Amino acid sequence: MKAFQMTGAGAAGVVDVPDAVVGQGEALLRVKMVGMCGTDLNTFRGRNAMVVFPRVPGHEVAAEVVEGGGELAAGTAVTISPYTSCGVCASCRRGRPNACRFNETMGVQRDGAMTEYISVPTEKLYPAKLSIRELCLVEPLTVGFHASARGRVTAEDSVAVFGCGGVGLGAIASAAFRGAETIAIDMDDAKLEIARKAGARHLIHSKNEDLHERLQAITGGQGPDVMIEAIGLPQTFRAAVEEVAFTGRVVYIGYAKEPVAYETRLFVQKELDIMGSRNALPEDFREVIRMLEAGRFPVEDAVSAVVSMEDAAGILGEWSAAPEKFTKIMVQV
Repeated sequence: MKAFQMTGAGAAGVVDVPDAVVGQGEALLRVKMVGMCGTDLNTFRGRNAMVVFPRVPGHEVAAEVVEGGGELAAGTAVTISPYTSCGVCASCRRGRPNACRFNETMGVQRDGAMTEYISVPTEKLYPAKLSIRELCLVEPLTVGFHASARGRVTAEDSVAVFGCGGVGLGAIASAAFRGAETIAIDMDDAKLEIARKAGARHLIHSKNEDLHERLQAITGGQGPDVMIEAIGLPQTFRAAVEEVAFTGRVVYIGYAKEPVAYETRLFVQKELDIMGSRNALPEDFREVIRMLEAGRFPVEDAVSAVVSMEDAAGILGEWSAAPEKFTKIMVQV
């Protein structure tokens, strides 16, 4: 069968690979579309330390059941959870397999879904009455939804999100879906406009506006109850702690590529809850599907381009050269 494979930094193309083999408890899926995210871009650039080449990317999947779907009939539209869990590490024993110490994500530590067919454990399947593009958006949105869940966001909260890329949009959509007063922060007007359509009530262009003054004005001088960082820069890591309200919650999804120096006095003085957020849990997948089925996300605005597998290498090259031009790229299989 055909697959899109990365063979090294900047080197990728369509190749022939062995047919998918269906094991016990697995379903055979026909892949319809695969989304690409920043992880795939880093792999293409040769900057992903978790990837060994050659690698088939793809963990944002829209597919249909061919056989072995258990209660799901052939032809059922599904998306999948692309993670593994060992069941015995500390995270798994605590019921948090999303943070499994030995997780292997499709397209990263193991080959992904950018092939004609894949076999997937049936418990990883999520059926939904969604379009192909919507199904492709489920997994990336779950990452932001999980961050919102980690931050215990409710309708009583004000929530500020740093970054309106794919993951940040998930956090914004989740906070808005939970009824929170949601604030989007970015330096790109187009991305801020998409954030508004995803549910952000307030937009802050942090290059043109004073972040502190705007947040204080929006929150009545208190600061946001929850700050979610979805960029991964030292300055936004610090700003999250500086701007959050006393006894607030800070959730980090991105991680900085260099050391971050903090004024740790604020951790104690404000008595903050500071949390990391990784991957997603089954309940996050189900919540995203409910949100998309309710038509609460600007799907068409969030998708920058749809290309064939044959054109995927070219679009990755364009994305690498101008990352600010793209929000989400999808590959038709």
